[in-house]
Amino acid sequence: MSASTVSVTANQGPTTRRRAVEKNLPTGGADVAAATVAVAENKDARLTAGDTAAAILRDARKTPAQTQAKKSGLSRKPSKPRWLTAISIITKNLALLVVILGFVQMIRWVVLNSGPDARDFSVISGDFDGRFAEVEKFVKTTVKAMQVQVDAIDRKLDDEISLVKKEFDEKVEKKGDEMDLKLKALDARSDAFEKFMDEFRSKSLLSKEDFGEFFEEFKKAMENPGGVEVSLDEIRDYAREIVEKEIERHAADGLGMADYALASGGGRVLRHSEPFGGGVWFRNRVSPEAEKMIRPSFGEPGQCFPLKGRSGFIEIRLRTAIVPEAVTLEHVAKSVAYDRSSAPKHCRVSGWVQGQDSTDSEVGSTKMLLLTEFTYDLEKSNAQTFKVASAASNLVDTIRLDFTSNHGSATHTCIYRLRVHGHEPSPVPMLEKQS
Repeated sequence: MSASTVSVTANQGPTTRRRAVEKNLPTGGADVAAATVAVAENKDARLTAGDTAAAILRDARKTPAQTQAKKSGLSRKPSKPRWLTAISIITKNLALLVVILGFVQMIRWVVLNSGPDARDFSVISGDFDGRFAEVEKFVKTTVKAMQVQVDAIDRKLDDEISLVKKEFDEKVEKKGDEMDLKLKALDARSDAFEKFMDEFRSKSLLSKEDFGEFFEEFKKAMENPGGVEVSLDEIRDYAREIVEKEIERHAADGLGMADYALASGGGRVLRHSEPFGGGVWFRNRVSPEAEKMIRPSFGEPGQCFPLKGRSGFIEIRLRTAIVPEAVTLEHVAKSVAYDRSSAPKHCRVSGWVQGQDSTDSEVGSTKMLLLTEFTYDLEKSNAQTFKVASAASNLVDTIRLDFTSNHGSATHTCIYRLRVHGHEPSPVPMLEKQS
């Protein structure tokens, strides 16, 4: 028997105790591993069976916490010093910076050696603000040019509108003038027609004597069957002759009645009130322009004798003593007048016999005979005739027109023409009166 066998046999007691202890050991994998590690660390040592058993027993007595702490201490690696860690971090950062700088330098070299492409890239990347400023300047210039064009178009439109408006106004004014002329011509025709109708109403075409004579001749022809019969043609010729005579009378001086105040027939102005705008005027002095009142004015505006103020008078010597029948006061026609406010309105006509050789210019009111009073109406004919009262059918050779108002003018009153109508007395009564 060898020594080792002897040793094992001699020491059966501890072996038996080891097995008993192993029965009480925990069966966890961690304890087994710890034990395995302890055995591995001491593999180079020569242990006896007793030492091995003692070591196993000691490990079994240890608590699980101690076993876990030992495991942690064994598994933890030894830590480096902090200065080594700092040097390592700095070295890595420097290496990264060198790599970045090299990459930037490489890109710069590529850009600088790439020709026009590099310039385009520089323009796009580095001159963006300049391009934006150029675009903004271009936009402002374009807007300003467009504003100039719009202003020019506005001015052109204004000129065109002004021209069209001017042409339209000229055409309207021209048409208005033509219309005014036509209206004046129409008014003149209306006045002439109204005048004709007034005269037609005031007198008949045939006088009573002419009509009576015509009727007697016609009746005699009808009552005498054996006599000469009067034909219709003879009646027509006779009526035509009478009408022609009346037309000839009407054409004479426009009224068909003799005017005994006419200047060319021997009438003259004796006195008048103060004239308008005639300079220095002496009382009882007759103005050279006063003769316009007893001349035909032919309806021409301004051919009148103006007297100062709203009231005044004129005295006219007739060509001879007559029995007055009517007076006619004439003013400018409405169709051609510029202003008719200077026409006399309320008038009174008186007459008396003064004698051709009399030099007395003042006549007492007792010698005056009121012939007529009337109101000149602007709405009627420009030549208005007023009959003399039948009670005033005495001889007169001088008449006086007094007007107390006009139709609105505050400065003057115009007399265009004054006519006096009547008939001369037969010589037989005058001879009887003289005898």
